[in-house]
Amino acid sequence: MAATLIAVIFALALGHLVPGLAGAVRRHDLHARWLHWLAGIFPGPGGLFHGRAGILIALLPPLLVVALLQYALHSPLFGVLGLLFGLAVLFFSWGPRDLDADVGAVIDAENADARRDAIARLGADPARGGEGASMIEAVFASALRRWFGVLFWFLLLGASGALLYRLVALSAHEDAGDALSPAARDGAKRLHALLDWPVAQAMSLALALVGNFDTVLSAWRDAGGASLRLDNAFLAAAGRASVRSEIAEETSELIEEGVAPGNAWVQLGELPELRDAMSLVWRVLLLWLAILALFVVAGWVS
Repeated sequence: MAATLIAVIFALALGHLVPGLAGAVRRHDLHARWLHWLAGIFPGPGGLFHGRAGILIALLPPLLVVALLQYALHSPLFGVLGLLFGLAVLFFSWGPRDLDADVGAVIDAENADARRDAIARLGADPARGGEGASMIEAVFASALRRWFGVLFWFLLLGASGALLYRLVALSAHEDAGDALSPAARDGAKRLHALLDWPVAQAMSLALALVGNFDTVLSAWRDAGGASLRLDNAFLAAAGRASVRSEIAEETSELIEEGVAPGNAWVQLGELPELRDAMSLVWRVLLLWLAILALFVVAGWVS
């Protein structure tokens, strides 16, 4: 558990302090080439690879190699080799781009065209022109796919879990999946939804703890969070509700300080929804790391 916490902290620090290294290492086009190669040796519309189970055929070889290395490197040199290997796989699977940088690019855009491009990189719909709800949803969806999905499965399964999540996400929603048949792509999307569901639930719970609990719980329930549907709409709803609550509190504080109600929104600055959404994501991540640290300390004490 301690090695897991160390790997997570180092992966986060490296991504922020050495963005050039992150861009060089996270070359996920290797997975695209792998899928195209498989499509070439399994031609035709028929066959197992072109059905829904095709994604499992594509995932098994790389995951098996990583799982074997993870097992083999667990003990040598007091686990140092296993730690370095886990760190390398986690660092590769994270991102690929820095979420903070993408959010900052939207806020700091110099003109409409630059902002539209930055919004697209963040994962929001540029056609909605920076609409508050769209931006909030994009931040939480990107945090789920870039950070928390990888982290959750890394905590459960180690390096193989982090790589599993990243490869499934690439196959389901990125250009790499173009090599798959429609049925296999659908299988990848279903598997990705299955992997996302517990992560989104854990994020929603953490969001309630770091924000307004009653507001988040109500939004989560109304959006179907208590059901077993593989649908993450409840995370977007919880995120929107939490950001609205944050902005309402900030506005109230400004009014109490003597700012006129009509000027309070202006005082919050440009795109306050985006800024508060990113702040909440960081608070959720810090809560996850704090809980992990508590498990580490408990293990040492016992």
